[in-house]
Amino acid sequence: MTPAQTIALYQPLLVTIANNLVRCKQDAEDIVQETFIKWLTIDTTKIENTKAYLIKSVTNSCLNHLQSFRKKKQEYLDSIHFDEFLHRIKESNFSHLDLDINLKDAFKVLQAKLEPLERAVFLMKEVFDFDYASIQKALDKKQDHCRQLLCRARKKLDETSSVLHFEMPNVSKMLDSFREACQMESVEKFVQELKGDITKSLQKK
Repeated sequence: MTPAQTIALYQPLLVTIANNLVRCKQDAEDIVQETFIKWLTIDTTKIENTKAYLIKSVTNSCLNHLQSFRKKKQEYLDSIHFDEFLHRIKESNFSHLDLDINLKDAFKVLQAKLEPLERAVFLMKEVFDFDYASIQKALDKKQDHCRQLLCRARKKLDETSSVLHFEMPNVSKMLDSFREACQMESVEKFVQELKGDITKSLQKK
């Protein structure tokens, strides 16, 4: 079988396998094309089973592609500067909030790096300008403790080496409450959401 015949025979199968793994047709086609290019540069007479070889090569390339994608995504999230992010929120017209992508990414970082109580104090103080007396009343924590929690939260957010988990089920619900609080200029419901998050966390321990 000539190289051209081999490519014509196995390309549809390999594209299907790659597409199932990377979930992107263009990336799948590129990976298969690169696999064939590499295959054409080696001594194919030493390959006992061409089909098995190509499938394994495509699979490995897909796994490397996914690993690289996750690394780049983590690097992007770790590169978020919260001082700049908070400034953008405070300077925005909350009735026309247009930071959906940044908000979602930022909340994933908050979920990954901060404990629920730290997250509540950070958001209430840094975003909504609650004074410590109000935070104490809302969370039933002493003001000195709230200051320590804020300091701890800031320190964690400054770290760039945390391992993040991107599929976090609580992000969407909390993000909706946050967006509503900004748009309606009323944070009572969002504070209740934060308190509920803290309660759930304590129940799991």
